[in-house]
Amino acid sequence: IVYLDAMYFKVRSNGKIVNKAVYICLGYTMEGYKDILGLWVDEAEGAKFWLGICNDLKNRGVKDVLIFSVDGLPGFKESISASYPQSVVQRCIIHQLRNTFKYVSYKDSKELMKDFKLVYKAINESEALSALDVVEEKWGKKYPTAIRIWKDNWDVISPFFNFPQEIRTIMYTTNIIEGV
Repeated sequence: IVYLDAMYFKVRSNGKIVNKAVYICLGYTMEGYKDILGLWVDEAEGAKFWLGICNDLKNRGVKDVLIFSVDGLPGFKESISASYPQSVVQRCIIHQLRNTFKYVSYKDSKELMKDFKLVYKAINESEALSALDVVEEKWGKKYPTAIRIWKDNWDVISPFFNFPQEIRTIMYTTNIIEGV
């Protein structure tokens, strides 16, 4: 599993304090060993820069990656697929939820969170889709955008249902990057 995410840090550049994106690539081997595969710095996070990082990883000898766990940056999946077409791309569920709740009133957020939990905690993809249908039936008229972003991104939200629960718990979020 390879986790890709960028974090912003304030740095001194030419006598000024500016924000810089630090791209972090952390990998786990099949044996469970963790390693930082690289850190890169740029002005802001972008899919084009991630494409360069994926190519760099490949050139440095990372031949095969089973799963990439990433946030919801537009174009991220395409950047990964260009270098690693056989890899599974899993969107971070925590990032997905954060994005979802930008479109939800605070007063409904706890109840809606409970309903979405039935989606991403489902036993399999079929049960998750059924739970998503229930969420849509209950909340779709009030929060159509919140529901639509789950349906539109299902191809990168759902891959972790193909793995055992022990693997799901480590692949469904990029929060491990924040510990770096």
